[in-house]
Amino acid sequence: MVPNLLLCLSFGYAAALRPTCLSAQFRRPGDYIIGGLFPFGTDTINLTTRSEPTSVGCERLFVDGLIWALGMKFAIDQINNSTSLLPGVKLGYDMYNTCFEPVVALQPSLLFLTQNGTTGIGVLCNYTDYQPRVTAVIGPHKSDLCMVTAKLFGFFLIPQVSYGASSEQLSNTVSYPSFYRTVASDKNLVEAVVLLLNRFGWNWIATVGSDDEYGRGAQGLFLSIAANHSICIAFEGLIPTDLTDPKAQDQLEDTIKLINNTKVNIIVLFAFSQPAQALLEQSIRMGLSEKVWIGTEAWIMSDKTASTPNIQSIGTVLGFIMKARTVPGFQKYVADLFTYVQQDKFCQESREFSHLMNSDVVDTLCKECDHISLRNISSVLRHSQMQPVYVAVYSVAHALHRALGCTHHACPKASIKSWQLLHFMNTFPFTVNGQSFKFDHTHGTNTGYKLIFWSWKNGTLTYLPVGDYKDSLYIDKSQIRFHTADQKEPTSECFRHCKPGQFKQIKGFHLCCYDCTDCPENTFWSAKDSTTCTPCLEHQWSPVRSTRCYDRGEKYLFWNEPLTIALLMLMSITISLVCLTAVLFLKNLKTPLVQASGGKLNLFALFALTLLCLSSCLYIGKPCNTRCMIQQIVYALCLNGCFSTFFIKSLEITLVTEFPHCAPTLLHWVTRRRAWLLVALCLLTECSFCVCYLHLGPDHLQPDYKSLPTEVLLVCTTQSWLAFALMHGYNGCIAFVCFLCTFMVRTSGKKYNIARGITFAILIYFIIWIFFIAIFATLKTVFKPVTQISTILATTLGILGTYYMPKCYIILLKPDLNTVDYFQNSIKEPEEDSQ
Repeated sequence: MVPNLLLCLSFGYAAALRPTCLSAQFRRPGDYIIGGLFPFGTDTINLTTRSEPTSVGCERLFVDGLIWALGMKFAIDQINNSTSLLPGVKLGYDMYNTCFEPVVALQPSLLFLTQNGTTGIGVLCNYTDYQPRVTAVIGPHKSDLCMVTAKLFGFFLIPQVSYGASSEQLSNTVSYPSFYRTVASDKNLVEAVVLLLNRFGWNWIATVGSDDEYGRGAQGLFLSIAANHSICIAFEGLIPTDLTDPKAQDQLEDTIKLINNTKVNIIVLFAFSQPAQALLEQSIRMGLSEKVWIGTEAWIMSDKTASTPNIQSIGTVLGFIMKARTVPGFQKYVADLFTYVQQDKFCQESREFSHLMNSDVVDTLCKECDHISLRNISSVLRHSQMQPVYVAVYSVAHALHRALGCTHHACPKASIKSWQLLHFMNTFPFTVNGQSFKFDHTHGTNTGYKLIFWSWKNGTLTYLPVGDYKDSLYIDKSQIRFHTADQKEPTSECFRHCKPGQFKQIKGFHLCCYDCTDCPENTFWSAKDSTTCTPCLEHQWSPVRSTRCYDRGEKYLFWNEPLTIALLMLMSITISLVCLTAVLFLKNLKTPLVQASGGKLNLFALFALTLLCLSSCLYIGKPCNTRCMIQQIVYALCLNGCFSTFFIKSLEITLVTEFPHCAPTLLHWVTRRRAWLLVALCLLTECSFCVCYLHLGPDHLQPDYKSLPTEVLLVCTTQSWLAFALMHGYNGCIAFVCFLCTFMVRTSGKKYNIARGITFAILIYFIIWIFFIAIFATLKTVFKPVTQISTILATTLGILGTYYMPKCYIILLKPDLNTVDYFQNSIKEPEEDSQ
């Protein structure tokens, strides 16, 4: 096989000294015509200066396009010679140049739509019976051309099978109902590139696309998928496709400068061979440091790109190409064809067949094809991916075979409309050279990709397969020799992987570049969102750099705390003093001192102070709503019980000292049994304020999650300050009246001043409450109940020390002063006693 091919190559080169008729090989009549759109050339010559709707041509031969067209010719000739596929049916073909330009591709596309046998397109209400010139169309290659032509063919529902358009937009079967392709969507390619980057740990990269539908579409898909895989795009840019534009050079220079500024080591390039080659040449001229270039089939297999001077200095080149088998017999077919096109008889027959197509209105625009030899295309022929074209032709042939109802031996002669092929193309698989194919729901096929490495040895390039991808990515890293000193993969990272308990704090304008920062207190790191720390729930806490939250412990005034024990001891001492004072007053109840101090009212007041001290226990232990509610009520009622006795004694002293003329008349209202009525009245009034307190809003339990770092503070919180003020303000008013009635009272130096004890007791009460209100309203710690207990005990000790202790001193140490004469102004009238 190989010697025969080399012999054919040598003969073809010798014979190519004169023009051939290769340009006449792209039209053949047949029972059913298949149109072909191929890029025979590039570099349009009159597009920018075009001011009239004249035809547009291109001058430079594109060898890959020529080989793809020959692949279509080979497939159709093979089918026409087949005895099992479309037996007895001759397929014809009509191929035209697209020049990679939509404007050029439109003219033959319109020709394909003309009514069979004419050069006009019929305008009808219903095109069901319309018979266009072609049954199906193969091509074009580029996505932007397909988006234009597929709209035209889609209206007539003419099957169009592209062999190279990979834009994801073409997967929309609603917009492009009759469009098919024998290559995978760019989405599959982009997924492969992203997996490759992840496999090597590269997350700081630049991406460049050609400014066309392929480059923009593939780059857009890449950006969206890369963002979901923690890949940071340091630079994204587009390079011009029209290199004749005066601004094109400046754009390429700016692109290289910006890439160099990012300090990336990886560049992903989505572009066709021409703009890709221009970018690589510019990077070599500007001395860009060696990088890893990740490419696609659009440029990585281009011999012209690989032959760029000093191309080895760009670094390492990796890229994905579609998995495609070699087509048996194609190279020999091309070699034989180049031999035949040198023969006059063959050329004469070819021109006659071409004239039978009646399509002189549009030329094939491949005059350069007549001036090349087999040697000119041999290198491209070895590497060119021809299978997609080959499979595209066979997909149409199999659909036509089923639509006609052919058997393996014969096909009925019938008129088939183009739209009738769509059903068979959508639903039935077909086999080509033993390999099964079927169009998926997006009208595409996916055979997978091969990962190619540019392997240089002694200045010779080898396209070395080092991996593959379909459902998963496999890489043979041992085969890849990177440009680094140790030939290991370079690093290209914008960030380091954060440790558990750290979140990604974005820095600069690159959203995926970040510093690793410890999660603060009361937050934890969640793998679901590594860019922020998740706050703990209110009843939980966490330390710095935590990966979980912990339940908070409860904090209140425990019974076994040292501070609690100290307060309980002070309470016990206070209660003991109160009880001893009560016992002493009870034993000396009939003495002038006790009678002058209030008699049995003193015992009631001391009993109220005892209950007040015992209420301190309500503030110790785990609080609840009930305990919070009764704390203030018990405090107010007990203190009111004590102050009501002071109130009665203050009124008595005022009447005796300030209103002596009215005293005999009014004194009986504040003495003896009627004094108990006033005490009861004071308590009932306080009870009414307590009811208001309960109605307006009693104190309630309020968990405090902010004051303590790891615990929840259980404290009683005042709900209504108005209710609080009414309940305690009433006691304050009684105390203030007592103070007004007693602080100006004077007695002889030889007499005991009962009023002075009340005055000092009330002053102590006011001083303690001034401090209590200030602390109680602002304190939100465990010391809040301590403050309340301290206020209770301080008030009790203050009253005990200023009012009762001086009297105990006289009873115990100065009994000679415990006489009627010494307490004359404070003892009730004899008339009252005798009653």
